Amino acid sequence: MNLSEMRGRLRKDLHDEDPANQRWTDGELDRHIQRAVRDLSLSAPLEAKTSLSTTAGSRELSIAGLTDLVAVEAVEYPTGDYPPTYVPYSVWLSTLTMLIDAAPGGVESVNVYYTKLHTLDSTSSTLPSRFEDVAAAGAGAHAALEWASFATNRVNVGGQDVWRDYLAWGQERLAEFERALARHGRRNAVRVRQLYRTAATPVDQSTVTGP
Repeated sequence: MNLSEMRGRLRKDLHDEDPANQRWTDGELDRHIQRAVRDLSLSAPLEAKTSLSTTAGSRELSIAGLTDLVAVEAVEYPTGDYPPTYVPYSVWLSTLTMLIDAAPGGVESVNVYYTKLHTLDSTSSTLPSRFEDVAAAGAGAHAALEWASFATNRVNVGGQDVWRDYLAWGQERLAEFERALARHGRRNAVRVRQLYRTAATPVDQSTVTGP
């Protein structure tokens, strides 16, 4: 689904399909769609991987080139090991620092696993099909609430309560959208992984140590 198709779907949800009497312009709907996609991305972002190169004597890597970055998830160094070797790291602004004892001696590869914002444009989309309804619900909510706010205390051809109907509908859709974000959120997903060795041996209550 591309942006034009999402916009058409949104107009159907909003009952705004008459070209001669549209309440929202294409630009307005596109703005609401992109807002919903961004909100969705922060809960269920796109997973990505890139390879960066070290410089001799430095533990720091620039991540300025990671466009639409949401969060760094893991750093693999050195690469090529099986199972993979992950190292602890810190991120400040556009610099990632590997928290390792010895700095790399030269140019070496580092695999960075990260999440980024989804994109939805005129030609393509990174949204999985299961998230299209979620994005449409969010965009519809934002559009309805904005129009209800604008139309308050104004004369409307549909009657004086049209703005109130859009307000109620928008609030319902926004609540639905927020529930979907909570349900699909990355933090709620069960993920079994160990990125690097812990600093101390985990406590095992079945083992007794000491004299």
